[in-house]
Amino acid sequence: MIFSRTDLPGIHGVTRDLTGPKGFNKAKLHEGDIAIVDAPDMSRAYAQRLIDSKVAAVVNLQQFTTGKVPNFGPQMLLDRGTLLVENAGLDLAKKVKNGKKGRIEDAKLYYGDRSVGGGEILDSETASARFDEAREELGDHVEALSGNMSEFVRSEAPLLIDGLGIPDVDVDMDDRKVLVVSQDHRLRDKLKDLRYFIREYDPVVIAVDAVADDLIAAGHKPNIIVGDPEVISSEGLRSGAVVVLPAEPDGHARGLDRIQDLGVGAMTFPAASNNPTDLALLIAHYHGASMVVHLGEPMDVDTLFNEAAGENTSSALLSRLRVGPRLVDSTAMSELYRVSKSSFGWLWALLGILVAIAAIIVIVGMSGDAGFTDNLINSWNNFALSVQDLFKN
Repeated sequence: MIFSRTDLPGIHGVTRDLTGPKGFNKAKLHEGDIAIVDAPDMSRAYAQRLIDSKVAAVVNLQQFTTGKVPNFGPQMLLDRGTLLVENAGLDLAKKVKNGKKGRIEDAKLYYGDRSVGGGEILDSETASARFDEAREELGDHVEALSGNMSEFVRSEAPLLIDGLGIPDVDVDMDDRKVLVVSQDHRLRDKLKDLRYFIREYDPVVIAVDAVADDLIAAGHKPNIIVGDPEVISSEGLRSGAVVVLPAEPDGHARGLDRIQDLGVGAMTFPAASNNPTDLALLIAHYHGASMVVHLGEPMDVDTLFNEAAGENTSSALLSRLRVGPRLVDSTAMSELYRVSKSSFGWLWALLGILVAIAAIIVIVGMSGDAGFTDNLINSWNNFALSVQDLFKN
């Protein structure tokens, strides 16, 4: 057992582990706590929750501002006098004792005299300078993105407007739900969250790249596979799904030789985009899907502002705009099917009614000189005669 010593230097407080997908929602923060977070480019909303909880210090496994976006979160915390430690490293999360007293001294987290890791102190001057640099970088990035998008529209207008080049796959998607599944680090969890949707609608499943093998391993058979055959197993390619190969505008498709060697029929999809997820979304849209649910890494503002994804951003953004209001993220769909404990209240009400009916039957059956069944019959006959006399009068 670790005992805290208040005579040791530094900021003392209970350590709260807020890392993980749902760490913030599960943790109970109190005034004076030391929050351990995994929040690169901490947003204003995230910082406000920490401020409202009146934490004494925040230890970030990553950098509060990476330079991709100008974020207000770090400066808000610093203005409230909160100590900020960043770049503590992902390994620190394994050493945090959630709910135990700890302390921060010289940017290191201690339990008693033992240090479990640390990072660097973030001061107000550094946070302000990073904000200004990130704002300039973001402006340059958006200007470059605008130019890339203009070029993409010029080359792919026939595809985006009229579906020119989209293959005629032999899978009926007209007025059906379509589930497009691409790479996601929470693939199994998200599939589990979608189980009620899949069970109810039996959607057409389009797998992207190696996800086809993951789906088959999880017990889901894809109807269509879009992607590079080199990253898909022979079993996946022979699963019976229609195979679509992304191809260059001139028609050359990577992995065509492997398809031919396996004796698997396939068709090509020539386009300027080399992102199979975008092509899968366009296939579902062109063939009349009433709804396209995408399970995969989302296309959001963070992705839009990520310089590393610049080449594919134009394709991703325009393909999703093409699908338009029919496109739904899998997390939103699973939320509709999330069953809370209170949802079973009607079962208890039904059980109560059945118990009441059973009690009435027992009372009626036991009240009389005849047997149980005869008492029930006599009671019913008397009730029927009373109703008949009522209508006669």
